Amino acid sequence: MIYLDYQATTPVAPEVRQAMLPWLDHFANPHSPSRPGREAAAAIEIARSRVASCLPGGGQVTFTSGATEALNLALRGVDVSGRDKIVTVATEHAAVLDTCEWLAAQGREVIRLPVGADGLVDLDRVRTAVDDRTALVAVMLVNNEIGVIQPIAEIAAIARRAGALMLCDAVQGLGRMAIPEGPDLVACCAHKVHGPKMIGALWVRDGVSVAPLIHGGGQERGLRSGTLSPMLCVGFGEAAKLAREQRPDDHALVERLWNVALEALGPGWQINGSTEQRYRGNLNLRRNGLDSARLLTDLRDIAFSLGSACASGSGRPSHVLRALGLSDREARSSVRLGFGRYTKEAELGDACRRIAAAADAQARFAA
Repeated sequence: MIYLDYQATTPVAPEVRQAMLPWLDHFANPHSPSRPGREAAAAIEIARSRVASCLPGGGQVTFTSGATEALNLALRGVDVSGRDKIVTVATEHAAVLDTCEWLAAQGREVIRLPVGADGLVDLDRVRTAVDDRTALVAVMLVNNEIGVIQPIAEIAAIARRAGALMLCDAVQGLGRMAIPEGPDLVACCAHKVHGPKMIGALWVRDGVSVAPLIHGGGQERGLRSGTLSPMLCVGFGEAAKLAREQRPDDHALVERLWNVALEALGPGWQINGSTEQRYRGNLNLRRNGLDSARLLTDLRDIAFSLGSACASGSGRPSHVLRALGLSDREARSSVRLGFGRYTKEAELGDACRRIAAAADAQARFAA
């Protein structure tokens, strides 16, 4: 199996696995005052500091079950202070868009800003939409389907001038690039940076008030009740540490892999979204007349996707690709290839040549 689905999840790093293993046997509750409990709590605090080292300064990291919970906590728990408006972008992850839809049903006004053909939001539109009624502006750093990087620092500055808060979904950006200064809340998770699943975090700037969604024992400074898993927290911490240390090498590798993939795919493909303002470990592209679902079936020993893993099986064209102005047919002729730290250049080249050959065969049969 050649794995090219890094946006859905990443392979667990060997170092992360090794760091987690002792905590299978060290089963103490980290919230217990016993000696084993204090040891577990200390390991969690080391992990927290490692995750925080990948995030802006001047805030606190709260562990959650994943980025979806972190985003819900931010969107639903932020103190609106009499403001009733949320501004977001049409290409956001479903964890943001669906939560905004729920908030709209509760009486909030939700503005979904469009993007251009390159996938980028227009800053003038942001300035127009964000006003003194805006409580929160929610914009993703790196898009999970097309890899486009939004101008987060500029958007955060617009929000601040209007007295609004800014939430950044940094799931696909954590460890791969510096998180821009400016956001008041940042959501992230471990399994997109070679860590375990079911552990994420919400970073909250000092002075920002967020109400809990989960009530119980008052863990995580009262913001997120529930017993933490030392094993998962340690895994996230180790993954964050590795991502920070290896970021230059990971970046250089991804740049090489991007070029390898494009050369092996050959002509006839169009890249979806900006090629310049983009994380290049995400190659989303289309070919006229391609049946991408059939391509996925024909190449079962190559793991790639047609878009967001969260929306797979819905039967609907990608809302992200539609937001770029693509037709349903164009959206359904698109594939997403994701690669990174453990991708071998030779394997990627072989996979892309086979993808191109299968696409050529479809075109011949359709002619």
